[in-house]
Amino acid sequence: MRVAVLYGGISGEREVSLSSGKSVIQALEGKGHEVVAIDFHPERAEEIFNLDVEVAVIALHGKYGEDGRVQALLELADIPYTGSGVLASALAMDKARSKLHFEKAGIRIARDVLIERGDDIADKVRQWGGEFPCVVKPAQEGSSNGLTIAMDDAMLRSGIELAFQADDAVLIEQFIKGREVTVPVLGQKGAEKALPIIEIIPKNEFYDYESKYAVGGSEHICPADFDEVTTQKLQEWAVLAHQVLGCSGYSRSDFLVPEIGHPVILETNTLPGMTATSLFPDGARAIGIDYPELVESFINLAITRHQATSNNIK
Repeated sequence: MRVAVLYGGISGEREVSLSSGKSVIQALEGKGHEVVAIDFHPERAEEIFNLDVEVAVIALHGKYGEDGRVQALLELADIPYTGSGVLASALAMDKARSKLHFEKAGIRIARDVLIERGDDIADKVRQWGGEFPCVVKPAQEGSSNGLTIAMDDAMLRSGIELAFQADDAVLIEQFIKGREVTVPVLGQKGAEKALPIIEIIPKNEFYDYESKYAVGGSEHICPADFDEVTTQKLQEWAVLAHQVLGCSGYSRSDFLVPEIGHPVILETNTLPGMTATSLFPDGARAIGIDYPELVESFINLAITRHQATSNNIK
Protein backbone atom coordinates (compact mmCIF):
# COMPACT_ATOMS: atom_id res chain seq x y z
CA MET A 1 0.00 0.00 0.00
CA ARG A 2 0.91 3.66 -0.22
CA VAL A 3 1.19 4.75 3.41
CA ALA A 4 1.76 8.18 4.96
CA VAL A 5 3.76 8.35 8.20
CA LEU A 6 3.23 11.52 10.22
CA TYR A 7 6.00 12.09 12.72
CA GLY A 8 8.15 14.76 14.36
CA GLY A 9 5.69 17.52 15.18
CA ILE A 10 6.24 20.49 17.47
CA SER A 11 5.45 19.15 20.94
CA GLY A 12 7.90 18.56 23.78
CA GLU A 13 8.00 14.96 22.57
CA ARG A 14 9.36 15.79 19.11
CA GLU A 15 12.61 13.84 19.49
CA VAL A 16 10.73 10.73 20.63
CA SER A 17 8.34 11.10 17.70
CA LEU A 18 11.22 11.36 15.24
CA SER A 19 12.58 8.05 16.57
CA SER A 20 9.12 6.44 16.49
CA GLY A 21 8.60 7.61 12.92
CA LYS A 22 11.93 6.30 11.66
CA SER A 23 11.27 2.89 13.21
CA VAL A 24 7.77 2.76 11.70
CA ILE A 25 9.04 3.83 8.25
CA GLN A 26 11.70 1.12 8.30
CA ALA A 27 9.15 -1.52 9.31
CA LEU A 28 6.67 -0.48 6.60
CA GLU A 29 9.31 -0.42 3.86
CA GLY A 30 10.46 -3.85 5.02
CA LYS A 31 6.88 -5.05 4.47
CA GLY A 32 6.94 -3.72 0.91
CA HIS A 33 4.81 -0.59 1.41
CA GLU A 34 5.50 2.71 -0.33
CA VAL A 35 6.00 5.30 2.41
CA VAL A 36 5.30 9.03 2.25
CA ALA A 37 7.11 10.52 5.27
CA ILE A 38 5.82 13.82 6.65
CA ASP A 39 7.52 15.76 9.44
CA PHE A 40 4.25 17.37 10.48
CA HIS A 41 3.89 21.05 11.37
CA PRO A 42 0.51 22.78 12.02
CA GLU A 43 1.52 25.60 9.66
CA ARG A 44 1.73 23.04 6.84
CA ALA A 45 -1.64 21.41 7.55
CA GLU A 46 -2.50 21.53 3.84
CA GLU A 47 -0.05 18.63 3.37
CA ILE A 48 -2.71 16.37 4.87
CA PHE A 49 -5.31 17.37 2.29
CA ASN A 50 -2.86 16.85 -0.57
CA LEU A 51 -1.98 13.29 0.45
CA ASP A 52 -2.61 10.52 -2.06
CA VAL A 53 -2.38 7.51 0.25
CA GLU A 54 -4.49 4.58 1.36
CA VAL A 55 -3.82 4.97 5.08
CA ALA A 56 -1.87 7.18 7.49
CA VAL A 57 0.23 5.98 10.41
CA ILE A 58 0.39 8.61 13.14
CA ALA A 59 3.74 8.41 14.92
CA LEU A 60 3.28 11.80 16.56
CA HIS A 61 3.21 12.26 20.34
CA GLY A 62 1.92 15.06 22.56
CA LYS A 63 0.21 18.25 21.43
CA TYR A 64 -0.73 18.69 17.76
CA GLY A 65 -0.40 14.94 17.32
CA GLU A 66 -1.96 12.90 20.07
CA ASP A 67 -4.67 15.36 21.12
CA GLY A 68 -7.21 14.97 18.30
CA ARG A 69 -6.14 17.84 16.05
CA VAL A 70 -4.28 15.81 13.43
CA GLN A 71 -6.99 13.17 13.69
CA ALA A 72 -9.57 15.84 12.78
CA LEU A 73 -7.57 16.84 9.69
CA LEU A 74 -7.37 13.21 8.55
CA GLU A 75 -11.12 12.80 9.13
CA LEU A 76 -11.79 15.82 6.91
CA ALA A 77 -9.44 14.41 4.27
CA ASP A 78 -11.25 11.04 4.52
CA ILE A 79 -7.99 9.16 5.10
CA PRO A 80 -7.97 6.09 7.39
CA TYR A 81 -5.49 6.60 10.24
CA THR A 82 -4.02 4.55 13.05
CA GLY A 83 -5.00 4.95 16.67
CA SER A 84 -8.01 6.58 18.27
CA GLY A 85 -10.50 9.08 16.91
CA VAL A 86 -10.79 12.79 17.59
CA LEU A 87 -12.78 12.70 20.84
CA ALA A 88 -10.93 9.80 22.48
CA SER A 89 -7.57 11.33 21.55
CA ALA A 90 -8.48 14.70 23.06
CA LEU A 91 -9.96 13.15 26.19
CA ALA A 92 -7.04 10.80 26.87
CA MET A 93 -4.59 13.68 26.42
CA ASP A 94 -6.37 15.61 29.20
CA LYS A 95 -5.19 13.78 32.32
CA ALA A 96 -7.56 15.60 34.67
CA ARG A 97 -10.72 14.88 32.70
CA SER A 98 -9.78 11.35 31.71
CA LYS A 99 -9.33 10.56 35.41
CA LEU A 100 -12.96 11.52 36.01
CA HIS A 101 -13.99 8.83 33.53
CA PHE A 102 -11.64 6.28 35.09
CA GLU A 103 -13.02 6.93 38.56
CA LYS A 104 -16.62 6.68 37.38
CA ALA A 105 -15.78 3.30 35.80
CA GLY A 106 -14.38 2.04 39.11
CA ILE A 107 -10.67 2.32 38.29
CA ARG A 108 -8.64 3.63 41.22
CA ILE A 109 -7.05 7.05 40.71
CA ALA A 110 -4.71 9.26 42.73
CA ARG A 111 -6.13 12.31 44.53
CA ASP A 112 -5.42 15.53 42.64
CA VAL A 113 -6.04 19.26 42.39
CA LEU A 114 -6.31 20.86 38.96
CA ILE A 115 -4.94 24.38 38.41
CA GLU A 116 -5.87 26.15 35.18
CA ARG A 117 -4.22 29.32 33.96
CA GLY A 118 -5.88 32.30 35.64
CA ASP A 119 -6.80 30.36 38.81
CA ASP A 120 -5.75 31.61 42.23
CA ILE A 121 -2.66 29.44 42.73
CA ALA A 122 -2.41 30.17 46.44
CA ASP A 123 -5.99 28.97 46.90
CA LYS A 124 -5.30 25.81 44.91
CA VAL A 125 -2.18 25.10 46.99
CA ARG A 126 -4.32 25.46 50.13
CA GLN A 127 -6.81 22.99 48.64
CA TRP A 128 -3.97 20.54 48.19
CA GLY A 129 -3.41 20.62 51.94
CA GLY A 130 0.35 20.27 52.28
CA GLU A 131 0.68 16.55 51.49
CA PHE A 132 4.30 15.78 50.51
CA PRO A 133 5.86 14.38 48.49
CA CYS A 134 3.48 15.11 45.62
CA VAL A 135 3.66 15.07 41.85
CA VAL A 136 3.30 18.28 39.83
CA LYS A 137 2.83 17.91 36.08
CA PRO A 138 1.25 19.51 33.02
CA ALA A 139 -2.28 18.18 32.53
CA GLN A 140 -1.80 17.69 28.78
CA GLU A 141 1.80 16.72 28.17
CA GLY A 142 3.54 13.36 28.05
CA SER A 143 6.97 11.79 28.45
CA SER A 144 7.37 13.35 31.93
CA ASN A 145 7.91 16.78 30.37
CA GLY A 146 7.60 19.51 33.01
CA LEU A 147 7.19 16.99 35.84
CA THR A 148 8.35 17.66 39.41
CA ILE A 149 8.33 15.48 42.52
CA ALA A 150 7.79 18.19 45.14
CA MET A 151 9.10 17.53 48.64
CA ASP A 152 7.99 20.80 50.22
CA ASP A 153 5.96 23.95 49.57
CA ALA A 154 8.80 25.75 47.77
CA MET A 155 9.29 22.84 45.36
CA LEU A 156 5.54 22.66 44.84
CA ARG A 157 5.33 26.29 43.78
CA SER A 158 8.38 26.09 41.51
CA GLY A 159 6.98 22.86 40.04
CA ILE A 160 3.70 24.61 39.23
CA GLU A 161 5.65 27.39 37.50
CA LEU A 162 7.65 24.85 35.47
CA ALA A 163 4.53 22.89 34.46
CA PHE A 164 2.79 26.07 33.28
CA GLN A 165 5.66 26.57 30.83
CA ALA A 166 4.44 23.43 29.03
CA ASP A 167 0.67 23.72 29.40
CA ASP A 168 -2.27 25.90 30.41
CA ALA A 169 -3.37 23.41 33.06
CA VAL A 170 -1.40 21.76 35.86
CA LEU A 171 -2.13 18.81 38.12
CA ILE A 172 -0.97 18.44 41.69
CA GLU A 173 -1.25 14.74 42.32
CA GLN A 174 -0.85 12.36 45.24
CA PHE A 175 2.54 10.62 45.20
CA ILE A 176 2.06 6.87 45.39
CA LYS A 177 5.02 4.64 46.08
CA GLY A 178 4.76 1.50 44.04
CA ARG A 179 5.96 -0.55 41.11
CA GLU A 180 5.71 1.20 37.74
CA VAL A 181 3.86 -0.88 35.16
CA THR A 182 2.20 -0.41 31.81
CA VAL A 183 -0.38 -2.51 29.96
CA PRO A 184 -0.75 -2.39 26.16
CA VAL A 185 -4.19 -3.00 24.65
CA LEU A 186 -4.71 -4.11 21.06
CA GLY A 187 -7.70 -5.04 18.92
CA GLN A 188 -10.90 -4.01 17.18
CA LYS A 189 -13.66 -2.26 19.10
CA GLY A 190 -15.46 -4.71 21.33
CA ALA A 191 -12.71 -7.31 20.97
CA GLU A 192 -9.79 -5.52 22.63
CA LYS A 193 -7.23 -7.66 24.44
CA ALA A 194 -4.64 -6.68 27.01
CA LEU A 195 -1.08 -7.74 26.15
CA PRO A 196 1.31 -8.92 28.89
CA ILE A 197 2.03 -6.44 31.69
CA ILE A 198 5.40 -4.71 31.56
CA GLU A 199 7.16 -3.60 34.74
CA ILE A 200 9.53 -0.65 34.40
CA ILE A 201 12.51 -0.41 36.71
CA PRO A 202 14.17 2.98 36.12
CA LYS A 203 17.88 3.46 36.68
CA ASN A 204 17.16 6.94 38.07
CA GLU A 205 15.20 7.47 41.28
CA PHE A 206 12.06 8.31 39.30
CA TYR A 207 10.79 7.27 35.88
CA ASP A 208 11.75 10.53 34.18
CA TYR A 209 12.40 11.46 30.53
CA GLU A 210 15.92 10.01 30.56
CA SER A 211 14.72 6.74 32.08
CA LYS A 212 12.06 6.44 29.39
CA TYR A 213 14.11 7.11 26.30
CA ALA A 214 17.84 6.75 26.95
CA VAL A 215 19.22 3.35 25.99
CA GLY A 216 19.69 1.53 29.29
CA GLY A 217 17.68 4.18 31.14
CA SER A 218 15.31 1.56 32.50
CA GLU A 219 14.85 -2.19 32.65
CA HIS A 220 11.65 -3.67 31.21
CA ILE A 221 10.37 -6.93 32.69
CA CYS A 222 7.78 -8.62 30.49
CA PRO A 223 5.69 -10.32 31.56
CA ALA A 224 5.81 -8.65 34.97
CA ASP A 225 5.86 -10.90 38.01
CA PHE A 226 2.53 -10.37 39.79
CA ASP A 227 0.08 -12.74 41.39
CA GLU A 228 -2.89 -13.87 39.34
CA VAL A 229 -5.36 -11.47 41.00
CA THR A 230 -3.18 -8.38 40.40
CA THR A 231 -2.40 -9.44 36.84
CA GLN A 232 -6.07 -9.87 36.04
CA LYS A 233 -6.98 -6.54 37.66
CA LEU A 234 -4.34 -4.61 35.70
CA GLN A 235 -5.31 -6.16 32.38
CA GLU A 236 -9.05 -5.70 33.00
CA TRP A 237 -8.55 -2.07 33.99
CA ALA A 238 -6.34 -1.36 30.96
CA VAL A 239 -9.06 -2.64 28.63
CA LEU A 240 -11.74 -0.78 30.62
CA ALA A 241 -9.73 2.49 30.47
CA HIS A 242 -9.38 2.04 26.70
CA GLN A 243 -13.11 1.49 26.36
CA VAL A 244 -14.42 4.26 28.65
CA LEU A 245 -12.31 6.84 26.79
CA GLY A 246 -13.56 5.48 23.46
CA CYS A 247 -10.11 4.49 22.19
CA SER A 248 -9.63 2.56 18.96
CA GLY A 249 -7.07 0.06 17.69
CA TYR A 250 -4.51 0.26 20.43
CA SER A 251 -3.54 2.14 23.58
CA ARG A 252 -1.25 1.74 26.58
CA SER A 253 -2.26 2.49 30.15
CA ASP A 254 0.25 3.27 32.90
CA PHE A 255 -0.27 2.19 36.51
CA LEU A 256 1.43 2.21 39.90
CA VAL A 257 1.08 -0.94 41.99
CA PRO A 258 1.53 -0.24 45.73
CA GLU A 259 2.47 -2.96 48.18
CA ILE A 260 -1.00 -2.77 49.74
CA GLY A 261 -4.26 -2.02 47.95
CA HIS A 262 -5.40 -1.83 44.36
CA PRO A 263 -3.29 -0.47 41.47
CA VAL A 264 -3.65 3.21 40.59
CA ILE A 265 -4.01 4.34 36.98
CA LEU A 266 -1.87 7.30 35.89
CA GLU A 267 -2.94 7.81 32.28
CA THR A 268 -3.85 6.18 28.99
CA ASN A 269 -1.67 6.84 25.94
CA THR A 270 -3.50 6.72 22.61
CA LEU A 271 -0.28 6.90 20.56
CA PRO A 272 2.32 5.16 22.72
CA GLY A 273 5.98 5.40 21.77
CA MET A 274 7.20 3.10 19.02
CA THR A 275 10.97 3.59 19.33
CA ALA A 276 13.56 0.84 19.73
CA THR A 277 13.28 1.18 23.54
CA SER A 278 9.49 1.59 23.67
CA LEU A 279 7.18 -0.48 25.81
CA PHE A 280 4.31 -1.41 23.49
CA PRO A 281 6.56 -3.44 21.14
CA ASP A 282 7.94 -5.25 24.21
CA GLY A 283 4.45 -6.42 25.15
CA ALA A 284 3.73 -7.53 21.59
CA ARG A 285 7.00 -9.47 21.30
CA ALA A 286 6.10 -11.35 24.49
CA ILE A 287 3.20 -12.99 22.62
CA GLY A 288 5.08 -13.53 19.37
CA ILE A 289 4.21 -10.35 17.44
CA ASP A 290 7.35 -8.79 15.97
CA TYR A 291 7.66 -5.06 15.31
CA PRO A 292 6.80 -5.01 11.56
CA GLU A 293 3.81 -7.28 12.17
CA LEU A 294 2.62 -4.98 14.96
CA VAL A 295 2.75 -1.91 12.70
CA GLU A 296 0.92 -3.87 10.01
CA SER A 297 -1.81 -4.72 12.54
CA PHE A 298 -2.23 -1.01 13.34
CA ILE A 299 -2.83 -0.33 9.64
CA ASN A 300 -5.36 -3.14 9.30
CA LEU A 301 -7.26 -1.93 12.37
CA ALA A 302 -7.29 1.61 10.96
CA ILE A 303 -8.72 0.51 7.63
CA THR A 304 -11.33 -1.72 9.30
CA ARG A 305 -12.49 1.16 11.54
CA HIS A 306 -12.64 3.58 8.61
CA GLN A 307 -14.71 1.15 6.54
CA ALA A 308 -17.12 0.59 9.43
CA THR A 309 -17.50 4.34 9.96
CA SER A 310 -18.05 4.96 6.25
CA ASN A 311 -20.72 2.25 6.13
CA ASN A 312 -22.50 3.79 9.12
CA ILE A 313 -22.53 7.21 7.45
CA LYS A 314 -23.94 5.74 4.24
